[in-house]
Amino acid sequence: MSPSLSASPISAATIINSNSLQLPATKSPLVQPITKCTVLPDRKSTESDLKLSVSDLPMLSCYYIQKGLFFPPPHIPIHRLFSLLTRSLSRALSFFPGLAGTLTTNPDDGRIFISCNDVGVEFIHAAAPSLSLQLLLRPSHDVPMEVQSLFALDGAVSYDGHFRPLAAFQFTELGDGAVFIGCTANHAVVDGTSFWNFFNAWAELCRSPATTTISRPPDLRRNFFGDSTAVILFPGGAGPEVTFSVGAPLRERIFSFTNAAVRELKSRANRWEHDNAELYGKRIHDKKLIAEGEEISSFQSLCAQMWRSVTRARKHLRPEALTTFRMAVNCRHRISPPIDKFYFGNAIQSLPTTAKVGDVAESELWWAAELLHRNVAAHWDEKIRKGVADWEAAPRCFPLGNPDGAGITMGSSPRFPMYEGNDFGWGGPVAVRSGKANKFDGKFSAFPGRYGGGSVDIEVCLAPETMAALLEDEEFMYYVSTGNEGEAVDAK
Repeated sequence: MSPSLSASPISAATIINSNSLQLPATKSPLVQPITKCTVLPDRKSTESDLKLSVSDLPMLSCYYIQKGLFFPPPHIPIHRLFSLLTRSLSRALSFFPGLAGTLTTNPDDGRIFISCNDVGVEFIHAAAPSLSLQLLLRPSHDVPMEVQSLFALDGAVSYDGHFRPLAAFQFTELGDGAVFIGCTANHAVVDGTSFWNFFNAWAELCRSPATTTISRPPDLRRNFFGDSTAVILFPGGAGPEVTFSVGAPLRERIFSFTNAAVRELKSRANRWEHDNAELYGKRIHDKKLIAEGEEISSFQSLCAQMWRSVTRARKHLRPEALTTFRMAVNCRHRISPPIDKFYFGNAIQSLPTTAKVGDVAESELWWAAELLHRNVAAHWDEKIRKGVADWEAAPRCFPLGNPDGAGITMGSSPRFPMYEGNDFGWGGPVAVRSGKANKFDGKFSAFPGRYGGGSVDIEVCLAPETMAALLEDEEFMYYVSTGNEGEAVDAK
């Protein structure tokens, strides 16, 4: 079935001249739009309104999520590929009707919900003939600013879903034939788990045009504290303010860690480095240890090293000041009874771990890792419910940012299926990148390494002087892989 394409505001059949399309000032002139359309679900939604949950509402002050994937040159002609992408997107939206709706506030009680009214999503086809994978994915370099222009809906805050699409997609052809598919989605509608489940479903339907189902359908029940009556009121309909400085200077870089490097960090964090290889092998595969929560995980070990190194690199911090490491915790399996792992919406809580700057900077790795581990290991049903109750007593938007200059916020997860399941039909992705949304000094995002096997990439945003100092940290750089990324992402 062909995708339903609305005639308003812009007809899918209309070719937009790049000079007539009003782009935000931050858009790069190197990326030019070719066509723009609104894609509707291929079936009319039968879903009722989806009320925003206690985990959705705090995200109304956050920018939309912007994540996307670079792909090798497709063997399909571009006009054919455009049709395949929009057709499969239309079909995917029928399984995820919330993304094709709008936010609505009930004027009587202030409740905000997703109206599954099939207004559709924005889809842009763009070209960047002077850009290439080698230019955009240079190893051991900062992420080029041009990557930010590969996403739609720049500057959209989640509350704006009342009058803007809840999702937008940009498909960009590069000069070397490679392509980028960028997805921008309202953060009050989806968290990372839901975001990548949708991305996977879209790819599945694109590479299998004849299929009528998806392998991991979303759970649309609102059963994550769905009986909560708490609301956030916005008098006069004025939305919330973004809680961090948007114009502050930043450097952004991707640091890659091989499986071997992560394993070594894990060994140090658990103080196994003096064990023999046989005992170490038994420890890392000991299910009892893992089940009892006694083992510091690979990711916690890596986070602890990041916390120590970045805190050392922030030369302006006083030893007695406090530093906080925040990470998003997926609550789906941690609450009792658990909710479906493909629950659609946000089901996360932000978990802060705080210590003195001097202690973190001067401590051994195991000390910082144990702090993080104990906090995560204790965050189950009782703690989750207490967090919800505290929020319900004083509903508020999430204060994203780093006001004291001493914090780190870790988002995303190396467990998300970014490479896995995202073959649209001409080969899997070669790299993950994000847009400019929700970035500030100390904002990190974790991605799985391209080659799997436990490798991890960390997207790091820091003040310029902090990034420069981090690159001089010998302990940190010892674990960073420089690899043969240039060869791996060559489009030829």
